[in-house]
Amino acid sequence: MKKLFLILTALFSVNMAQAADFVPQEGKQFVTVAQPASADKEVIEFFSFYCPHCANFQLEYKIPQTIQEKMPQGTTFVKYHVNFLGRASEDLTRAWAFAMATNNTELVEDALFEAAQNNRINSMADIRKIFIDKGIDSELFDSGINSFAVNGLVNKQIKALEDYQVRGVPAFFVNGNKQVDMGGFSDSSSVQQFVDNYTATVLYLLNQ
Repeated sequence: MKKLFLILTALFSVNMAQAADFVPQEGKQFVTVAQPASADKEVIEFFSFYCPHCANFQLEYKIPQTIQEKMPQGTTFVKYHVNFLGRASEDLTRAWAFAMATNNTELVEDALFEAAQNNRINSMADIRKIFIDKGIDSELFDSGINSFAVNGLVNKQIKALEDYQVRGVPAFFVNGNKQVDMGGFSDSSSVQQFVDNYTATVLYLLNQ
Protein backbone atom coordinates (compact mmCIF):
# COMPACT_ATOMS: atom_id res chain seq x y z
CA MET A 1 0.00 0.00 0.00
CA LYS A 2 2.84 2.39 0.89
CA LYS A 3 4.57 1.62 -2.43
CA LEU A 4 1.35 2.30 -4.38
CA PHE A 5 0.90 5.59 -2.53
CA LEU A 6 4.44 6.66 -3.44
CA ILE A 7 3.86 5.76 -7.12
CA LEU A 8 0.58 7.70 -7.26
CA THR A 9 2.18 10.66 -5.51
CA ALA A 10 5.01 10.68 -8.04
CA LEU A 11 2.61 10.49 -10.98
CA PHE A 12 0.50 13.30 -9.54
CA SER A 13 3.62 15.43 -9.08
CA VAL A 14 4.67 14.81 -12.69
CA ASN A 15 1.21 15.74 -13.99
CA MET A 16 1.17 18.92 -11.88
CA ALA A 17 4.63 19.86 -13.16
CA GLN A 18 3.54 19.30 -16.75
CA ALA A 19 0.45 21.48 -16.22
CA ALA A 20 2.54 24.19 -14.59
CA ASP A 21 5.04 24.13 -17.48
CA PHE A 22 2.39 24.45 -20.18
CA VAL A 23 2.19 27.88 -21.79
CA PRO A 24 -0.13 28.23 -24.84
CA GLN A 25 1.55 29.51 -27.99
CA GLU A 26 -0.03 31.71 -30.64
CA GLY A 27 -0.01 29.90 -33.95
CA LYS A 28 -0.22 26.52 -32.22
CA GLN A 29 -2.84 26.35 -29.46
CA PHE A 30 -4.60 29.56 -30.52
CA VAL A 31 -4.79 32.03 -33.38
CA THR A 32 -5.89 35.62 -33.82
CA VAL A 33 -8.98 36.01 -36.00
CA ALA A 34 -10.32 38.92 -38.03
CA GLN A 35 -12.74 40.06 -35.36
CA PRO A 36 -12.50 43.08 -33.07
CA ALA A 37 -11.49 42.37 -29.49
CA SER A 38 -14.49 42.41 -27.15
CA ALA A 39 -14.87 45.21 -24.63
CA ASP A 40 -15.38 42.69 -21.83
CA LYS A 41 -13.88 39.28 -21.12
CA GLU A 42 -15.97 36.59 -22.81
CA VAL A 43 -15.92 33.05 -24.12
CA ILE A 44 -18.12 31.99 -27.03
CA GLU A 45 -18.50 28.29 -27.78
CA PHE A 46 -20.06 27.20 -31.06
CA PHE A 47 -21.35 23.64 -30.90
CA SER A 48 -23.82 21.16 -32.30
CA PHE A 49 -25.77 18.50 -30.47
CA TYR A 50 -24.96 16.21 -33.40
CA CYS A 51 -21.19 16.73 -33.04
CA PRO A 52 -19.46 13.78 -31.28
CA HIS A 53 -16.54 15.96 -30.17
CA CYS A 54 -18.95 18.55 -28.73
CA ALA A 55 -20.72 15.76 -26.86
CA ASN A 56 -17.39 14.56 -25.44
CA PHE A 57 -16.48 18.11 -24.40
CA GLN A 58 -19.76 18.44 -22.50
CA LEU A 59 -20.59 14.97 -21.22
CA GLU A 60 -17.22 13.32 -20.71
CA TYR A 61 -14.43 15.88 -20.53
CA LYS A 62 -16.54 18.62 -18.83
CA ILE A 63 -14.47 21.31 -20.56
CA PRO A 64 -17.20 24.00 -20.69
CA GLN A 65 -18.10 23.37 -17.06
CA THR A 66 -14.47 23.57 -15.91
CA ILE A 67 -13.91 26.82 -17.80
CA GLN A 68 -17.00 28.37 -16.24
CA GLU A 69 -15.91 27.29 -12.76
CA LYS A 70 -12.41 28.76 -13.13
CA MET A 71 -12.88 31.81 -15.35
CA PRO A 72 -12.34 35.30 -13.86
CA GLN A 73 -15.23 37.06 -12.17
CA GLY A 74 -17.23 39.13 -14.63
CA THR A 75 -16.48 36.86 -17.59
CA THR A 76 -19.37 35.95 -19.89
CA PHE A 77 -19.66 32.41 -21.26
CA VAL A 78 -22.09 31.95 -24.17
CA LYS A 79 -22.88 28.83 -26.15
CA TYR A 80 -24.33 29.09 -29.68
CA HIS A 81 -25.74 26.16 -31.60
CA VAL A 82 -24.79 25.88 -35.27
CA ASN A 83 -27.39 25.09 -37.90
CA PHE A 84 -25.26 23.31 -40.50
CA LEU A 85 -24.82 19.87 -38.94
CA GLY A 86 -27.55 17.21 -38.72
CA ARG A 87 -31.02 16.89 -40.14
CA ALA A 88 -32.81 18.74 -37.31
CA SER A 89 -30.06 21.30 -36.74
CA GLU A 90 -32.27 24.31 -37.43
CA ASP A 91 -34.89 23.03 -35.00
CA LEU A 92 -32.18 22.44 -32.40
CA THR A 93 -30.84 25.97 -32.90
CA ARG A 94 -34.35 27.26 -32.23
CA ALA A 95 -34.76 24.94 -29.25
CA TRP A 96 -31.46 26.17 -27.82
CA ALA A 97 -32.64 29.76 -28.28
CA PHE A 98 -35.79 28.86 -26.33
CA ALA A 99 -33.66 27.27 -23.60
CA MET A 100 -31.56 30.45 -23.40
CA ALA A 101 -34.64 32.69 -23.33
CA THR A 102 -36.16 30.70 -20.46
CA ASN A 103 -32.88 30.11 -18.57
CA ASN A 104 -33.15 26.36 -19.00
CA THR A 105 -29.95 25.57 -20.87
CA GLU A 106 -28.38 23.55 -18.05
CA LEU A 107 -31.62 21.63 -17.55
CA VAL A 108 -31.91 20.32 -21.10
CA GLU A 109 -28.38 20.41 -22.55
CA ASP A 110 -27.18 16.92 -21.60
CA ALA A 111 -30.50 15.32 -22.57
CA LEU A 112 -30.40 16.98 -26.00
CA PHE A 113 -26.83 15.79 -26.52
CA GLU A 114 -27.70 12.23 -25.55
CA ALA A 115 -30.77 12.14 -27.79
CA ALA A 116 -28.98 13.62 -30.80
CA GLN A 117 -25.99 11.33 -30.38
CA ASN A 118 -28.31 8.33 -30.32
CA ASN A 119 -30.29 9.45 -33.40
CA ARG A 120 -33.47 10.09 -31.45
CA ILE A 121 -34.10 13.59 -32.81
CA ASN A 122 -35.83 13.83 -36.17
CA SER A 123 -38.27 16.70 -35.67
CA MET A 124 -39.37 19.48 -33.35
CA ALA A 125 -41.84 17.02 -31.83
CA ASP A 126 -38.93 14.90 -30.58
CA ILE A 127 -37.26 18.00 -29.14
CA ARG A 128 -40.52 19.14 -27.51
CA LYS A 129 -40.83 15.79 -25.72
CA ILE A 130 -37.32 16.14 -24.28
CA PHE A 131 -38.14 19.57 -22.85
CA ILE A 132 -41.42 18.34 -21.37
CA ASP A 133 -39.72 15.24 -19.92
CA LYS A 134 -37.25 17.57 -18.18
CA GLY A 135 -40.10 19.48 -16.55
CA ILE A 136 -40.77 22.34 -18.99
CA ASP A 137 -44.47 23.15 -19.16
CA SER A 138 -45.92 22.14 -22.53
CA GLU A 139 -47.87 25.40 -22.86
CA LEU A 140 -44.74 27.41 -22.16
CA PHE A 141 -42.88 25.51 -24.86
CA ASP A 142 -45.67 25.79 -27.42
CA SER A 143 -46.19 29.50 -26.85
CA GLY A 144 -42.51 30.33 -26.61
CA ILE A 145 -40.75 28.30 -29.28
CA ASN A 146 -41.70 30.77 -32.03
CA SER A 147 -41.87 33.88 -29.87
CA PHE A 148 -40.28 37.22 -30.68
CA ALA A 149 -37.57 36.69 -28.05
CA VAL A 150 -36.68 33.25 -29.39
CA ASN A 151 -36.66 34.50 -32.99
CA GLY A 152 -34.20 37.17 -31.90
CA LEU A 153 -31.88 34.62 -30.29
CA VAL A 154 -32.08 32.37 -33.36
CA ASN A 155 -30.98 35.30 -35.51
CA LYS A 156 -28.25 36.19 -33.02
CA GLN A 157 -26.79 32.68 -33.24
CA ILE A 158 -26.90 32.70 -37.03
CA LYS A 159 -25.26 36.13 -37.22
CA ALA A 160 -22.51 35.10 -34.81
CA LEU A 161 -21.90 31.97 -36.87
CA GLU A 162 -21.49 34.12 -39.98
CA ASP A 163 -19.41 36.81 -38.27
CA TYR A 164 -16.92 34.30 -36.87
CA GLN A 165 -16.99 32.24 -40.10
CA VAL A 166 -17.33 29.00 -38.17
CA ARG A 167 -16.83 25.92 -40.33
CA GLY A 168 -16.37 23.26 -37.68
CA VAL A 169 -17.24 22.57 -34.06
CA PRO A 170 -16.51 22.69 -31.22
CA ALA A 171 -15.08 26.17 -31.73
CA PHE A 172 -14.05 28.39 -28.82
CA PHE A 173 -13.44 32.12 -29.23
CA VAL A 174 -12.00 34.16 -26.39
CA ASN A 175 -12.35 37.93 -25.97
CA GLY A 176 -13.62 38.28 -29.53
CA ASN A 177 -10.43 37.88 -31.52
CA LYS A 178 -8.73 34.70 -30.30
CA GLN A 179 -9.71 31.19 -31.37
CA VAL A 180 -8.50 28.00 -29.73
CA ASP A 181 -6.98 25.65 -32.33
CA MET A 182 -7.72 22.02 -31.51
CA GLY A 183 -4.93 20.89 -33.83
CA GLY A 184 -2.45 22.47 -31.48
CA PHE A 185 -3.11 19.76 -28.90
CA SER A 186 -2.39 16.78 -31.19
CA ASP A 187 0.79 16.01 -29.26
CA SER A 188 -1.07 15.46 -25.98
CA SER A 189 0.15 12.30 -24.29
CA SER A 190 -3.27 11.49 -22.81
CA VAL A 191 -6.90 12.54 -22.91
CA GLN A 192 -6.47 14.18 -19.52
CA GLN A 193 -3.53 16.22 -20.75
CA PHE A 194 -5.58 17.34 -23.74
CA VAL A 195 -8.45 18.39 -21.46
CA ASP A 196 -6.14 20.18 -19.02
CA ASN A 197 -4.21 22.04 -21.72
CA TYR A 198 -7.30 22.97 -23.74
CA THR A 199 -8.94 24.39 -20.63
CA ALA A 200 -5.72 26.12 -19.61
CA THR A 201 -5.51 27.78 -23.02
CA VAL A 202 -8.97 29.34 -22.71
CA LEU A 203 -8.21 30.57 -19.20
CA TYR A 204 -4.81 31.90 -20.30
CA LEU A 205 -6.44 33.95 -23.07
CA LEU A 206 -9.08 35.28 -20.70
CA ASN A 207 -6.36 36.63 -18.44
CA GLN A 208 -4.38 38.39 -21.17
